[in-house]
Amino acid sequence: MSETHKRSTIYFEPEIHHALRVKAANTRQSVSDVVNEAVRLALREDAEDLNAFEERAEEPTLSYDALLKDLKLHGKL
Repeated sequence: MSETHKRSTIYFEPEIHHALRVKAANTRQSVSDVVNEAVRLALREDAEDLNAFEERAEEPTLSYDALLKDLKLHGKL
């Protein structure tokens, strides 16, 4: 482990820990590498979601009631 890495204690449910160990063995990675990859993916998805929200911030909103009325009007309900 290099000096740029930080150590943290994480408590996994037994089934999750077992799955991590199996995946790590099958991919010839450490459990830490598998966890880091999963966290990176989750953070990347969060960033994409936030960007999508920002891009659509100026779009008009439609209430649930108005949506139902529109669906009924167009024969969708």
